Amino acid sequence: MKKIGIIGIGKLGLCFALNLEKAGFEVYGVDVSEEYVNNINNKKINSPEPFVNEMLESSSRFFASTKTDFILKNNITDVFVMVATPSLADGTYNHSQIEKVTDELISFGIEQKPVNLYIGCTTMPGYCNLLAEKMKPFGYTVSYNPEFIAQGNIIHDQQYPDQVLIGDADKETGDKLESIYRKMVKNNPVYCRMDSLSAEITKLATNCFLTTKISFANSIGDLAIKSGADYEKIIQAIGADSRIGKKYLNYGFGFGGPCFPRDNRALDAFAKKQDYPLLISEATDEVNKKHLEFQVQRYLEKYAINEPIEFDYVSYKKGSVIIEESQQLALAVKLAKAGRKVIVNDREEVKEEVEKKYPGLFEFP
Repeated sequence: MKKIGIIGIGKLGLCFALNLEKAGFEVYGVDVSEEYVNNINNKKINSPEPFVNEMLESSSRFFASTKTDFILKNNITDVFVMVATPSLADGTYNHSQIEKVTDELISFGIEQKPVNLYIGCTTMPGYCNLLAEKMKPFGYTVSYNPEFIAQGNIIHDQQYPDQVLIGDADKETGDKLESIYRKMVKNNPVYCRMDSLSAEITKLATNCFLTTKISFANSIGDLAIKSGADYEKIIQAIGADSRIGKKYLNYGFGFGGPCFPRDNRALDAFAKKQDYPLLISEATDEVNKKHLEFQVQRYLEKYAINEPIEFDYVSYKKGSVIIEESQQLALAVKLAKAGRKVIVNDREEVKEEVEKKYPGLFEFP
């Protein structure tokens, strides 16, 4: 039975591990929290992500540890690295957790059999090439393999991807990685094979294009409302053109969450370092801010001063528990700070997080 290692079994890594286990692999996961690892091994995780709890309960070939050498001791030669890469103040990504993992791997000495590292977290373009140079003397290859998933739909998105992006170290390694996916996925995605630098740019650029569509739809909708036109029919007509398409072309809240805003800024930061500023990324970010201000004014005009304004959710998208860069939460905050009575109705964990961040600002049903 093929063995797979995963370093970083948080929300994304855990879903990936369970999907691989279900596909017939023996999966060895590593994470830093002893309590979290014990809960996984004892199958006591209570995840809000659909299907995770059920898949963990039925798993029989998924093992977790806090020790990185747990993977090497089990003679695993295919290892996915899925740790966090938080944003820095300049918009670039912090690779320190990847560095910590790879430094630890190096500390165990030179591997006798080549070990393939597949970096599944988002990195700045060019980083994987530098990492490959660092790891090569110790018997490791480095490939880039990010995922395109949506929070609240991770299990499904991993099983039915539109594309699998592979920035391979070499053809043989890329073939191995592709074969792993072919066994796991349940559809027939496009396998996009290229060098790691091109793949790193592709990951960022894909999400940047989606933010552009969202911002475009919202700006056209704002314009239609301002001029008295029918924004819904306008946007539907635009999306009916097959060259444009309907996906992500809807009028509503701006883009937010843990991926879109960060990838948009990261690509712009990379472009500036190449002395080629991406004006479209900058404009997309500015349009998102302007749309929020437009919505604030619209809500203030729409609701009477003493009329309560209720939000049925304030996470960055409905069904999620994530409030990171949530545009609807930002709107609710601005309205409440403008003196309006704002009622927030969401999952209990979301309401608790919001109250913790903005004590006394909102009312909760």
